[in-house]
Amino acid sequence: MEQLNGLVVENLSKTFYSSEGYFTAVEDVSFTLNDGEFLVILGPGRSGKTVLLNMIVGIEEKTGGRILYNGKEKTGIHPDFGMVFQSLSLMPFKTVMENVELPLKLRGVSKKERRKTAQHYIELVGLNGFEKSYPHELSGGMKQRVGIARAYTANPKVLIMDEPFGQLDAQTRYAMQNEILRIWEAERRTVIFVTNNIEEACYLGDRIILLSDCPAKVKAVYPIDLPRPRNMVAQEFLRIRTTISDNTDLAI
Repeated sequence: MEQLNGLVVENLSKTFYSSEGYFTAVEDVSFTLNDGEFLVILGPGRSGKTVLLNMIVGIEEKTGGRILYNGKEKTGIHPDFGMVFQSLSLMPFKTVMENVELPLKLRGVSKKERRKTAQHYIELVGLNGFEKSYPHELSGGMKQRVGIARAYTANPKVLIMDEPFGQLDAQTRYAMQNEILRIWEAERRTVIFVTNNIEEACYLGDRIILLSDCPAKVKAVYPIDLPRPRNMVAQEFLRIRTTISDNTDLAI
């Protein structure tokens, strides 16, 4: 695979070793990420998706392959990459504003500047008026918005989201899908979004990379050319959904 500007994942693998043997979670995964793309990685539960993301972000060491970023091999954590985890890990003793501005505070940005930036993203995610609220006062969907705002405040060029809506009820999940598309269209950052939900993948993605059951391998890649907003009961949407569903290793 030739070196391209942007992100190139090349034959990436991860094997865990212990005194009892070894376990391979990710095997020979390759793909490129286009600038401004909303890329969805879809796979069964416990298929190695999170391990793959952790290697891309730089918080997990790879055992094979390489990651290229802007033509150079990427090792460790890079400031251009941000992540929204399954578990948001909001600081319970900090307000919405304090949680969102935290990445800038850690960088030593002045209070005035970080408050201005944090306020912009609080408003972008629809939490204007909740700046002084604490996490325990927020709904699940609102907490997710805080986590997204906090990730955006760090100004990543590539935002990686690890099943961020998996713990939400169906109605809130659908609302958050629309919200993340609205935010993405406003900011046009490059996104890698991981899910085990086929319908969610088809609704959000410009392109879907379908992974196999563990160890995770690339089974297929599906460009999704449907215009937005997408109709989940439209004939073409259902056709794509069925095609992907028929090619999955497990019922997702």
